[in-house]
Amino acid sequence: MSQTYRNYCNGEWVESESDNTFSVNNPADVEDIIGHFQLSTAADANQAIDAASAAQPEWAATPGAERGKILLETASLLEDRMDELTKTLSREEGKTRSEAAGEVQRAVDIFYYYAEKARDFGGTIKSPSEPNMELYTKSEPLGTVGLITPWNYPIAIPAWKLAPALATGNTVVLKPASEAPRVSQAIFECLDKAGLPGGVANYVTGSGSEVGSALHQHDNIDGVSFTGSTTVGTMVAQSAADDLKRVQCEMGGKNPTIVMPSADLDEAVTIVSSGTFGTTGQSCTATSRAIVHEDIYNEFTQLITEYAESLDIGPGLEDPDMGPHVSQAEVKSTLDFVDVGKKEGATLETGGSRLTDKQYDNGHFVEPTVFSDVTSDMQIAQEEIFGPVLSIIEVADFEEALAVANDVQFGLSSSIVTQNLTEANQFIDDIEAGVAKVNEKTTGLELHVPFGGYKNSSTNTYREQGDAGLDFFTTTKTVYLNY
Repeated sequence: MSQTYRNYCNGEWVESESDNTFSVNNPADVEDIIGHFQLSTAADANQAIDAASAAQPEWAATPGAERGKILLETASLLEDRMDELTKTLSREEGKTRSEAAGEVQRAVDIFYYYAEKARDFGGTIKSPSEPNMELYTKSEPLGTVGLITPWNYPIAIPAWKLAPALATGNTVVLKPASEAPRVSQAIFECLDKAGLPGGVANYVTGSGSEVGSALHQHDNIDGVSFTGSTTVGTMVAQSAADDLKRVQCEMGGKNPTIVMPSADLDEAVTIVSSGTFGTTGQSCTATSRAIVHEDIYNEFTQLITEYAESLDIGPGLEDPDMGPHVSQAEVKSTLDFVDVGKKEGATLETGGSRLTDKQYDNGHFVEPTVFSDVTSDMQIAQEEIFGPVLSIIEVADFEEALAVANDVQFGLSSSIVTQNLTEANQFIDDIEAGVAKVNEKTTGLELHVPFGGYKNSSTNTYREQGDAGLDFFTTTKTVYLNY
């Protein structure tokens, strides 16, 4: 019998006042139930917010080294559970075992990183313009923050929001996505075991309309950090801004990889394919558009079609090349875009169907899909698909490639494959994206550098990760001390 999991509020594991739960199933086999989770109400969220607000002054007064010690122990506890959490992530979200292991390791590394960063939290000393004066800044926590995280990186994204928030003395309430809540709950189990005081970090499952709305509307919330779709993120930002809450939203992408004639073609195919089909295309940084020079367009299209057709697809725990979609709704969304692409006149080179063989009957599996003859004005070249679908666009030269790359409402990640240093540098300067990569896939991020997007990929307020990840959760007081 599957387990029922509880919320974590004020240091206790508690049930929702609704007495209702929802189930989470393995997307590779919907008969495999991961567990039942609390279908929380706004009242549950408000209770968690009140607990966090009450705990904030004492946590802010806790020395940074002591806060860091708790984060360090949390990282160690997560590391001890690597195999278990890898399996859990793969079962509830669908990632291949290798992808899941990499994500769990990322969460561990994030907690180790910010455990040390907690010691640096303090301020700066400046030279005053007058004698007998000290001029300096004090870094202080923002206060109590609401964290709303998506299902596609269900432990890494909660980690990269939680760890810097706690390191800088904030208290938090986190609402995970309902599709994959279990693996993030394990973070709170580890925080609890590491000795985090009650109320400092709280975990509430449920719908966005109930729990999420409380997190960006409650008077005791000082800041909101959201990752998810542009539509929802825009609504969250507008709601939070009504009473001047600090807000940070990282949202959708329509990420390009430009492929130029100087590129090694086999390398280019590998780069684009891994960016497109890795994590089943369910990444905001996934490669959605290959913008290919006309001199190599036909050969590239043939090679990447063969690559897509060679991929092994199956349950994540079997560690295939590509796992399932997270849900039936995501399958439908992807297949709807395939239909749109056909109607728009793009050529379906391969894929585009749900897998219906017996071994796939109970799962959400879709074939890797490649479209050619795509033009930049097509819907499949403009809108985020969030599935393993690649649109190949032919261009005549580098200038056209760059213009096409920028001809979308998004600007999250981007890359170019070239051996021409002039092209590489011009791409870095002129691409309208928060992440620019040369000879590398659009997915994959270092944890110690800023991450965020341009245009409708972000609220363009604060970046996440690295030192920038501390900035959002920090406010600055400037001190003039005269003798």
